[in-house]
Amino acid sequence: MRIVTMAEPELPPELRTQIEALQDQAWPGGGPHDPALRPVAVLLLAPDGGVRAALDILSKEIIHGGRSYRASGLSAVVTDTAHRGKGYGRRLVAAARELIADGGAVDVGLFTCDRPLQGFYESAGWTALPGTVLIGGTPQDPFPSDRPGFDKVTMAAFFTARAQRAAAAFERSRIGLYPGETDRLW
Repeated sequence: MRIVTMAEPELPPELRTQIEALQDQAWPGGGPHDPALRPVAVLLLAPDGGVRAALDILSKEIIHGGRSYRASGLSAVVTDTAHRGKGYGRRLVAAARELIADGGAVDVGLFTCDRPLQGFYESAGWTALPGTVLIGGTPQDPFPSDRPGFDKVTMAAFFTARAQRAAAAFERSRIGLYPGETDRLW
């Protein structure tokens, strides 16, 4: 198994088709990400070239507490249903965290997950932010992660010294992510 990283627009058609099939297992009818979020696909490939697990990293600048931060988050994390329970998803999520950290261009990693998946993401190196709500959508049409019917947990990692010093300001807060209308809450 090997991990491959590629900007979403550069994906060869055969990989794109496999990724879309995996994503349809979890979220039928999804589509491509907003190019403004600079989507990067992270894939776990089997020796035969089959995609066993996939996720996307989306990135943008956010303002929180009056300060600007370069933020990235995980989106569309999926493992092929035929290959679940083998650690592929955890391996890929941990590799994505390291990829973001090693790039040096991101202050903070932020995303939400369903509450039952909190332990999974923690086992891959992410930390839950207690009481924190991500606000997606746009400022004119907000899409908060604490909306009725959602049971989301905000996960984070603080990659730069500046972000690590400010980490407490992200707990029990509402963070304006505002990724837009396409990726309402990455």
